[in-house]
Amino acid sequence: MDHHSSGIGTMAPAIELRNVSKRYGKGTLANESVSFTIERGEIHAICGENGAGKSTIMKMIYGLIQPTSGTILVDGVERNFSHPRQAIAAGVGMVAQHLNLVSSFTIAENVVLGQEPVGKGGLLDREAAVVEVKQLAMSFGLDIDPTARVGEVSIGMQQRTEILKTLYRGARILLMDEPTAVLTPQETDELFAAIRRLAASGVTVVVITHKLAEVKAISDRLTVLRDGRVTGQANTADIDHRTIAEMMVGRLLAPQIFQRVEAMGRQPRVRVRHLGFVNAQGSVRLSDVNFDVAGGEILGIAGVEGNGQNSLARVLSGLSAPHAGRAELDGAQFTGTGVRAARTSGVATVAEDRLAEGVAANLDIEQNIAATSYFEPSFSAYGCLKTGAIGKRANDLIKEFDVKTASSKTPVGTLSGGNMQKVVMAREISGEPKFLIAAQPTRGVDIGAAGSLRDQLVALRDRGAAVLLISADLEEVLSLSDRIAVLFKGEIVAHFRADTADQREIGLYMTGLKRQPFATAKLEAAFAADMEGVLA
Repeated sequence: MDHHSSGIGTMAPAIELRNVSKRYGKGTLANESVSFTIERGEIHAICGENGAGKSTIMKMIYGLIQPTSGTILVDGVERNFSHPRQAIAAGVGMVAQHLNLVSSFTIAENVVLGQEPVGKGGLLDREAAVVEVKQLAMSFGLDIDPTARVGEVSIGMQQRTEILKTLYRGARILLMDEPTAVLTPQETDELFAAIRRLAASGVTVVVITHKLAEVKAISDRLTVLRDGRVTGQANTADIDHRTIAEMMVGRLLAPQIFQRVEAMGRQPRVRVRHLGFVNAQGSVRLSDVNFDVAGGEILGIAGVEGNGQNSLARVLSGLSAPHAGRAELDGAQFTGTGVRAARTSGVATVAEDRLAEGVAANLDIEQNIAATSYFEPSFSAYGCLKTGAIGKRANDLIKEFDVKTASSKTPVGTLSGGNMQKVVMAREISGEPKFLIAAQPTRGVDIGAAGSLRDQLVALRDRGAAVLLISADLEEVLSLSDRIAVLFKGEIVAHFRADTADQREIGLYMTGLKRQPFATAKLEAAFAADMEGVLA
């Protein structure tokens, strides 16, 4: 199998887009007159905010969707792929954000799936598959064990398997959509080293990302998209973070620096003790979780996604009852009593999945904002809603949280992700909760909107609330938190002061390579001033 065939000698760009536009139906224009070139063997970053049209470009190059107008050339030849099979045949491979692997198969079986080496009797020759995949991995410097089961290896290793899958099919152009979204700092380093080796061996790598630090760290050249159009192109070495950010958002951005709070010795508002949770399938999602959050403090929960963060948020918000342990707010238990009781005691939640759990998409902004407070005397009397008061509150919050909408009667489902999240945050924060659980508060939100949402979290903290920040974005956890706890396989394995925490050190705990002894005991000692010896 020759991975470097098909006219590498010619000097046409690997990919060229000429005035490519994509319109959905009569309305949404996802991309407009996009033109750029990607040279052979380079690492090219396509960056922009969520909704800038980056993924649409990627899908058009790969044949998942077709342009409304314009031309796409691959290796100098005009192409209009109507199916990814055609893109693969032309040497274009794609590693999507959500990996598409069979977890019960080995790495080798996943890599050769659909193109298996056949042995006697027309069956899969497993030994040949292992040898071929091992050789392929070695030729590109990708360290894997071809016999390991995919369901038992790390996310970073699964991603490597996806890369090998595309290379096995002869890809010379590799498209990667937000490849570091679920990786630890160590896995990101390993991925970048692998990408550099791929480029050195002649593979063209296109990385879609909204993380500026990554653009600078990995790419040779970059193209910036905003509102579906190209707003800038540059050699990465010639441009700084701030200029890239301005191209992405269209205005100057002041760097956000938050003042940290020292909460040691303060009375905890929230105490979580021995919390355990088993899901409907019988697997343990939380095991003996212990932590405290003081009033006027943000505790950040760091962890690779899928380590119990969602279960922790559901149990603390009242959506699920714990199987063991309890949590108290100002001395009163609020877990296991349901959502209404938790809310009444002062708990508010920004849910991880805003569409499924945060909003009612077909209802308007007013109704969504009133959803948690319509029964209060200010908004209803004698079984009737006070629509005037509800409307005024919604309009006040639209202004305060800068929700971009024509009216408070706009259905929430028609808003952008960022504006939908502002509605959720406005509703939860405006109730002045004593304890806010903020799960992935800025996911899918553009840089500008994310900045204002973070400001609101810090302002709530400064008004004395206890805030639990759960985020897969380690940079967000580090910049916003006063203290950080690491969740691994449903257990708290480490506690750090945020101002002295090291990103790479945290990464070791996130992947289970390190674990602090007696993390809970240390925490207990810190709050010992008012402990009643809850843990012996």
